[in-house]
Amino acid sequence: MPSLSDVIAALETLWPPHQAEEWDAVGLVCGDPEAEVTRVLFAVDPVQEVADEAVRIGADLLVTHHPLYLRGTTTVAATGFKGRVVHKLIKNDVALHVAHTNADRADPGVSDALAGAVGLRITGPLVPDATDPSGRRGLGRIGELDIPLTLAEFAARAARGLPRTAAGLRVAGDPEQLVRTVAVCGGSGDGLFGDVRAAGVDVYLTADLRHHPASEAQQQGLLSDGRPALVDAAHWATEWPWCEQAAGQLDEISDRHGWALRTYVSHQVTDPWTAHAPAPEALSSTSSARSSRQSPEATLPTSASRPQSHPGAPR
Repeated sequence: MPSLSDVIAALETLWPPHQAEEWDAVGLVCGDPEAEVTRVLFAVDPVQEVADEAVRIGADLLVTHHPLYLRGTTTVAATGFKGRVVHKLIKNDVALHVAHTNADRADPGVSDALAGAVGLRITGPLVPDATDPSGRRGLGRIGELDIPLTLAEFAARAARGLPRTAAGLRVAGDPEQLVRTVAVCGGSGDGLFGDVRAAGVDVYLTADLRHHPASEAQQQGLLSDGRPALVDAAHWATEWPWCEQAAGQLDEISDRHGWALRTYVSHQVTDPWTAHAPAPEALSSTSSARSSRQSPEATLPTSASRPQSHPGAPR
């Protein structure tokens, strides 16, 4: 069986730490480099329930997309929730490794997995990495559909392709607009609207869209045939497909080296939003007027391709 340092070296060939943003905190958080690794769990968030799952399945290594200590710390005392995670992992000999913006920029990376989940053929990065002569690395991806769909049909496809969350998907645009090209960015993507407009795509799928950037993008789109329309999913949901992709990549490395690792993907929904309360039927003249301005065609299903909670299972 490989040592933790062997596995980390392999992971860092997939997601080199130097390709992370300067503000990021990636790499090994805790763990003995000489310890043996037999089981690896992949997840988006290093939260308590994921740490508990890692212990429950006997994982030696937990790989997460989000950092545990993004802004640094002066204590890992178990009096805080992050310290409790660290104590849980160390007491049970579980190492923690983080691949964040270095996994966003990688080829393949987080947005490749997102594009695959919603059925896109990737044509290139949304924001190319200037240091990559092949032109394949970078933030976000641009993709094409095999056949054109309406915006409502594409949103329904995205809802089926992404894991279920309480919030589901939000859509801005004409439900009957035809969609051929799509830009995607796993995680928070409203800082890339300039690149999306420059790409001339029909739809932008990302997460965490704030009111003002989304409103401005929508209003700007009115000057260009309503493009791009917007599909806003849960942050966790847009990044979870990467866990399956990453586990598959480690499987290939394990097979090549004869490591016989067992890789698992956490299906626990760690999106912080746990319930959705739809607006009730109009009960007053004010709510009736508000209701009349909402298009029924814009109501779309919540993402529903995977169960809300499922223990990590060996791949």
